[in-house]
Amino acid sequence: MPKVTVAVPVYNVEKYLEKCAESVLSQTERDLELLFIDDGSTDGSGTLCDKIAGQDSRVRVIHQENRGLGGARNTGIENALGEWIIFPDSDDWLEPETIERALKAAEGTGADMSLFAFKSVDEQGGTISEHFESLPEGVALDPHKRRDLLLIAPSAWSKLYKTDLFRRTGVRYPPRVWYEDIRTTTKLLPYCGSVAYTGYVGYNYLQRQGSIMNNMSLDRNREIIDAFDDILGWYNEQGLFEEYRQELEYLALFHLYLTASVRVARADPKHPLLREFAGSVKRRFPEYKGNPYLGRLSRSRKLALWLTEHRHYRLLNLAFRLKG
Repeated sequence: MPKVTVAVPVYNVEKYLEKCAESVLSQTERDLELLFIDDGSTDGSGTLCDKIAGQDSRVRVIHQENRGLGGARNTGIENALGEWIIFPDSDDWLEPETIERALKAAEGTGADMSLFAFKSVDEQGGTISEHFESLPEGVALDPHKRRDLLLIAPSAWSKLYKTDLFRRTGVRYPPRVWYEDIRTTTKLLPYCGSVAYTGYVGYNYLQRQGSIMNNMSLDRNREIIDAFDDILGWYNEQGLFEEYRQELEYLALFHLYLTASVRVARADPKHPLLREFAGSVKRRFPEYKGNPYLGRLSRSRKLALWLTEHRHYRLLNLAFRLKG
């Protein structure tokens, strides 16, 4: 049985798939399986998955009808043979030591989840930005003592998980929705015995035209409201809401109010969603201005928040155009 399952959802990424696969199969940690979940691809991606599987015995392929990114990840969880699981996106790629270092950090601290740093890259592989967490390395981090763990980047692909964490909690990725990562990571964290972190920049997140984050189908941005309905409802059901109130408040402020408003205002400063975002946060967390985590915001984000709060959406739009 392999130690690690690398579960890769695949949908119409024929152009990028071989680079992703090569980055997995050349990992310094050799005890792994690469599990492709071909999620109803209509290009040559499914055939390419089968070709790669024929060249390396560590590769398996599951072909299924389209269930969306979350549904494909869930198929990976149900069919994983490894004690650990990681979810790279099929148009991204890993650095050579990513799995080895994440596994060493996890096993060295007895963690259920291991985080690593990542960078955003362009189509030519150039670095756009790097992301590090403000967390100590080489120690076991208890999510009930370090509640700020809830504020980490929620992306599914920047983490190595104990496969059993999903199976014993029953937490899964919601299918066919946007913002499936934050709906899932926030639910897993309170049930981790501990979390580990390494500052190794182990993941290359490709920013490409046509990706979900670059897709400006504005109405679908409303799904961030649905996501927080789901998250806050779950925390109430689990009896965890009061324990994590401040962290949930900041998450709503950052993702539901600030980030979503900026995304929409950049395309349409008059869009009705902008008031809906504001009303949603103020209704749930009317005293958010006293949140202790507000000091984490950068100067530019504080300015963006001020412009958002005062409904200066045209200025917000202009600021980002000038910034480029």
